[in-house]
Amino acid sequence: QVYAVESGGGLVHAGDSLRLSCTGSGRTFTNYGTGWFRQAPGKAREFVAFINWDGDITSIDGSVKGRFAISRDNAKNTVYLQMNDLKPEDTGVYSCAAELQIGRFGYWGQGTQVTVSS
Repeated sequence: QVYAVESGGGLVHAGDSLRLSCTGSGRTFTNYGTGWFRQAPGKAREFVAFINWDGDITSIDGSVKGRFAISRDNAKNTVYLQMNDLKPEDTGVYSCAAELQIGRFGYWGQGTQVTVSS
């Protein structure tokens, strides 16, 4: 079974930083573009960031642009989401997934909780 494993979440204060990690279990994510998504309580899951398989193309949602950055280390089969200047509205469960086809993501993980207190 193939799925993503996210880590690095936690409870922080506004203005703090966190770095989330995403690795593939059962299969390397090296050959896939990878996206980060988040879901706040009572809200739909939303896109946060995307990086293509070799890291030369990235996309960041406008709501976090300038504060979040996505990167990858294929030697470690890991995609990172660096989150700086966190705000309470960034609170949610952050999940990553592999882009199996353009715009279609799979191998979802359970997610990691990020809670930002004001």
